[in-house]
Amino acid sequence: MLPVAIFRHSPTEGPGYFAIFLESHGIPWRLIAVDEGEAVPDTVDGFSGLCFMGGPMSVNDPLPWVEPICALIRQAVERDVPVIGHCLGGQLISKALGGQVTKNPGKEIGWGEAWAEDGGIARYWLGELAGRAGTVFQWHGETFSIPPGATRLFASAHCANQMFVRGPHLGMQCHIEMTPEMIATWCSQWAGEAAAAADHPGVQQPPEMLAGIAGRLPAMRRLSDQLYSVWIQGLRREQ
Repeated sequence: MLPVAIFRHSPTEGPGYFAIFLESHGIPWRLIAVDEGEAVPDTVDGFSGLCFMGGPMSVNDPLPWVEPICALIRQAVERDVPVIGHCLGGQLISKALGGQVTKNPGKEIGWGEAWAEDGGIARYWLGELAGRAGTVFQWHGETFSIPPGATRLFASAHCANQMFVRGPHLGMQCHIEMTPEMIATWCSQWAGEAAAAADHPGVQQPPEMLAGIAGRLPAMRRLSDQLYSVWIQGLRREQ
């Protein structure tokens, strides 16, 4: 199988559990370190799918790689090469497909619940998890609109658009790829951001986030496994 291209935009926002999942299913992947200046490919040729990770920047910032990534996403969609995005990655997919990224009413940081839709598309992606609350991890201050032709999959109390699908493509505002190590790193690296937003009901502080790992990560893993299992079904199997 051709590798999945995983785009990293920030050093501590790597593929996490997504890469672990791919490896457990015998699917190769290649890291494209945008944060280190690696060029965005101008074609999806050579990849079975595209994955975009998070980052502290905004897709509305004048960054040289935003439009090349959006162009690559549009090419992938035209050629039915599956695309998946986590947080910033989901925002990039929305922007590329005609959506908008704007400031969320408040920041979401830490563990939370998101509520799944229960239509036919939701049941395809979520199976028995459709129509139920799911555990997710958050760290964002902006939100995407649902792009034309896409369907909302999840919403939360503090962010209406948590996840959308369009054909084989999945965009997420939340972080279902987290590992304990990533959570610990973010809690150390960005504790000041959480403290500054402490008054918002969607924000947790590092001690609470760290304490929640044991009880909440297994539930999020079930959601990750379900979504990733459906997404890999669309991967391009040969050149």
